[in-house]
Amino acid sequence: MITVTDLSKTFGTRDLFRDCSLQLDAGKRYGIVGANGSGKSTLLRILTGDETASTGTITMPRNARVGVLSQDHFAYEQTRILDVVMMGNKVLWDAMVEKEALLENAGEHFDADRYSQLEDIVLAHDGYGLPARAGEILEGLGVPTSVHEQPLAVLSGGFKLRVLLGQTLASDPDILFLDEPTNHLDILAIAWLEQFLLSFSGCAVVVSHDHRFLDAACTHIIDVDYERVIVYPGNYSRFVVRKEEERARAETEIAAREKEIADHKAFIDRFKAKASKARQANSRQKRMERIELTELPRSSRRHPHFLFKARRPSGREVVAVEGLWKSFPDPGTGDDKVVLADVTFKVHRGERVALIGRNGIGKSTLLKIMMDQLAADDGDVRWGHETDVGYFPQDHHEVLVDTEQAVSSALWDACPTEGLGQIMARLAAVLFTRDDADKKVGVLSGGEAARLMFARISAPEPTVMVLDEPTNHLDLEGIEALSHALKQYDGTLVFVSHDRWFVDQLATRVIELTDEGVVDYPGSYQEFLARHHTDHLDAAEVVARDRDQRRKQRKRK
Repeated sequence: MITVTDLSKTFGTRDLFRDCSLQLDAGKRYGIVGANGSGKSTLLRILTGDETASTGTITMPRNARVGVLSQDHFAYEQTRILDVVMMGNKVLWDAMVEKEALLENAGEHFDADRYSQLEDIVLAHDGYGLPARAGEILEGLGVPTSVHEQPLAVLSGGFKLRVLLGQTLASDPDILFLDEPTNHLDILAIAWLEQFLLSFSGCAVVVSHDHRFLDAACTHIIDVDYERVIVYPGNYSRFVVRKEEERARAETEIAAREKEIADHKAFIDRFKAKASKARQANSRQKRMERIELTELPRSSRRHPHFLFKARRPSGREVVAVEGLWKSFPDPGTGDDKVVLADVTFKVHRGERVALIGRNGIGKSTLLKIMMDQLAADDGDVRWGHETDVGYFPQDHHEVLVDTEQAVSSALWDACPTEGLGQIMARLAAVLFTRDDADKKVGVLSGGEAARLMFARISAPEPTVMVLDEPTNHLDLEGIEALSHALKQYDGTLVFVSHDRWFVDQLATRVIELTDEGVVDYPGSYQEFLARHHTDHLDAAEVVARDRDQRRKQRKRK
């Protein structure tokens, strides 16, 4: 369905990838993986036509319908949410709009022929079923029916992006391009998207750092690394094994050739002056010259170096949360919906506290209230003695607000007394080059913005860190580096994450938010599960629990 021939992309003197050729077929789902900055999103933009390649060609069927995930929700702020999704099928939507306009003006002049043509288009695309399909997509992505008739502006930024994802999925595409579609989804919505892709009959190409999602949804992995683009059959876990085996095999072959050359050279040096061995030495010289040594390219996968330390010990009691209540008006009904109900707990110095709970229970809301980013309806948050807090919000735009600011300047704001050399060293540690230092914050990828945020947080050496989904935009190397650094951190950590591995690595205490109150467990996440048996980070269990809850609600009605 998509044929890529001799594709290359160069930035300045740096090759992202060279001479790559791919065949992407209908009925298959391709996950593009690679380190931040390796070129995976660039490859996707080239495939969608949003960026030009340095060399090479891309061909796809002329009449193929292409769905591309947009990030521009500002164009739809005052548009009804259901309409935003239905707009994804442009041919059908345009026909429906024109048909309605003809009916509205029927008293003045009614073009029966045009109306008939439009009706044929609507029927051919099953237009009368489009609102129901759009509603199902929104429900699957966690956007409740109660808001479908409201304008997009009533939703938060993350939910607006869910609606745009719904628009892409509703476009009835033959080819689907998705860049990090799971970043703003909860476990239930990710599971729904996995099922959607598994039943998708076209060709899907997805950039993602979510390895669980890649394992569940993808039939092939496109690896952007070593300045090459290679397609591996199978899911992500199978790809990792095959890639390691291939690299090890190539290194072994090169080592064997180097040893053969060394043996020939040693023989030649030893016997070249002896007349009786001259013919053998000459033969060895020719054989040695025929051996080809290829230098393996360096991997683009790099580990950032995060370093977190508290500049001084805090008091023993770090924070006390007492009787917090928070409600939000339901956009659909206007009634208040309680999110946090009488939440009370204390955190002590040196603890690494994981906040967990079902989707929508108010974990991020709690962190925002703790950070004074949001007012509680009732209750109190008291920070203890010598507590200086570093905060990582889900949306980096809450902190990196000036999109025109240079990366170096954004970091300098967090440590204004340091010199340029120290700033550049901090940036280099989190994988920013000297050229990157002049980039504008507004053009950073999600992974780059996350690394910049951690450089900012670490600079003042906070005694407490509050992190909301810190792994969302990081690649595997970044997540591993972050986990290692947080283990070494001598301050206190309070965090929310849907990444099971990350929580397993870090948590020394688990606080579960439930509808009945707080469950406080002093131990690791594995120990919490052994005691309480409710896993909020396992997709299959979360989906099954949600299905049971919906079934009970239907019975009550």
